[in-house]
Formats: sequence, C-alpha cells, structure tokens
Amino acid sequence: MSSNNTRPSEIIEAEIIDAVDSEATKSMKTYSMIVYGLYTLGLFLGGLPTLIGLIMAYVKRNDFTGTIYKEHMGLLIRTFWYSLLFSLLGVITTWLYIGFVIFFAVGIWYVYRLVRGFVRLHDGKGAW
Repeated sequence: MSSNNTRPSEIIEAEIIDAVDSEATKSMKTYSMIVYGLYTLGLFLGGLPTLIGLIMAYVKRNDFTGTIYKEHMGLLIRTFWYSLLFSLLGVITTWLYIGFVIFFAVGIWYVYRLVRGFVRLHDGKGAW
C-alpha cells in the first residue's frame, strides 16, 4: 500500500438547521410567554388578565399537540382551576382562621408554578 493516496481531511462548512428555531416554534413560545405573563399580571390586577390567559390557553392547547407547549398550556389550565378550588376552600374556612393559611399556601404554590413553568419554557423544556 502506498501512502500517495492519502488526502488531507477537508473541512466542509455546513449550516445546521434546527427544528426548534422554526418560525412556528418561535410563535408557540411567544404565545406561551404571553399567557404566562397574563397569569402573572393577574396577581397584581385581579383576576381579569388571568381569565384572558386561561381562555388563550384553552384556545391553543390542541394546536400545540406534539410539542412542549401543550404541556405548558395544560400546566397553566390546571394551575388556574386548582388555585380557584383551594381559594374557595380558603374562603369557606376563613371563619376558622385556617382559610388565611390556605390563601397563603395557594399564593406561594401559584407563584412557584408560574416561575418554574416560565423558566422551563425559556430553557426549551416541557412543563414537567
């Protein structure tokens, strides 16, 4: 065998196209961030922005099937309904002073879910 056939390695420049950076994916991510923002705004302005976010989450949830963004919409929908349920429990038990503890716990849990979900969304991960 002769070493005359040995050619130096060539470097081929190529552009890697990642599906994560597609326009549709960017649009879904932006939409999800807006919904998270509305939920967060609802903490300061009452429930109306949160209700708008809830409606937006329900509208787009099925359009996001097969993506991590459907998980995020599900997380936000469940967060709304569970926080409403436990807040009502807090209202009912306020006369026992347990309701205030429930309100505090629901508030902490709500903020935790929003922050954790938004951070995971920003990192390109699913809700869980």
